[in-house]
Amino acid sequence: MIAAENIRDWRGHDVVDPEGHKIGTLESVYVDTVSDEPFFCTITVGLPTRRRLVFAPLMGASVGPAYLKIHYAKDVVKDAPSIDTDGELPAEKEWAVFDHYKLPFEPGARGERRLARR
Repeated sequence: MIAAENIRDWRGHDVVDPEGHKIGTLESVYVDTVSDEPFFCTITVGLPTRRRLVFAPLMGASVGPAYLKIHYAKDVVKDAPSIDTDGELPAEKEWAVFDHYKLPFEPGARGERRLARR
């Protein structure tokens, strides 16, 4: 897995799917609050007047010369839950991000957030 501090260096770089199709640009990294490992990223997508941030898992991600390649197809990512470019993911909506990618979701033992932006 790519270390959180290293993947943050890629902010603003292209994010591509397994076929090399550009999805958007890396905006931020979210870590799993249980393991403190990078788990999701947000990607800036959309037209200049309607930009939004979509969530994509980082499992299986790799870096290239000027891009971050994720494991999910462009169409799947673009249909993922999103937030405004200056927004925040509400705790009660975290499950939807996991559900979109068919990943198991369990909130913390005391109901705390599962994802934290780094």
